Amino acid sequence: MSMIFRAKADKALDRAEDPRETLDYSYKKQLEMLQKVRRGVADVATSRKRIEVQMTQLQQQSGKLQEQAKKALSLGREDLAREALSRRSGLEGQIGDLRTQHEALQGEEEKLTLAAQRLQAKVESFRTRKETIKATYTAAEAQTRIGEAFSGISEEMSDVGMAVQRAEDKTAELQARSGAIDELLASGALDDVTGTSSDNISAELDRLSSTNDVELELAKMKGELTGGSSEAPKAIEGESNSAESVLEAEIKREEEQR
Repeated sequence: MSMIFRAKADKALDRAEDPRETLDYSYKKQLEMLQKVRRGVADVATSRKRIEVQMTQLQQQSGKLQEQAKKALSLGREDLAREALSRRSGLEGQIGDLRTQHEALQGEEEKLTLAAQRLQAKVESFRTRKETIKATYTAAEAQTRIGEAFSGISEEMSDVGMAVQRAEDKTAELQARSGAIDELLASGALDDVTGTSSDNISAELDRLSSTNDVELELAKMKGELTGGSSEAPKAIEGESNSAESVLEAEIKREEEQR
């Protein structure tokens, strides 16, 4: 269970990690380390300077005691001269100790200064490399997103593609339904409740049929009056053909309008 938990946690962290943020955080930590080293150099330099001040003060006291010893000896006070020289000897010992400490601090200061310079150079180099990596990562990320957009495998474009596909499917379904209804209406399997195309055709057929009957009756009457001339059937036949031509033209016009 522990291994599974660590594996899942590592995978989640890997998905959440942004290399650019990680690089910026590393650069920030290096700057903090450089600041600590510089602060250490400043502290060592301060201690060294303090020792130098103490050494200067002790050297001044030592010189003063030496002058006092000379003056006491010139006045015949050998005891005072001996005391002054004894104090001067103690001061010289302190000065020697301070000089040793000063040399140690000076060496430490030089080491820290050199380390700070090297660390600063590394930090500057890391900053340049960091910016280069960030720019490369950003460009690669943009190229990947563009490629995913073109290929349609990105989440956003996948949703858009699905929406377009659904719209095309619905459009095709409506077109098929409309075409099927038109075919059924044209074949007479369905009645047009609006009374438009079918009623017009029926009315036109009725009108042409009535006209044809009238013409036939008129031709018959003319034949009776003329004694059954042979021109009557020809006239009737011509009029019948004319009526059929008018009917075909009307049906064609109705189909074109639909």
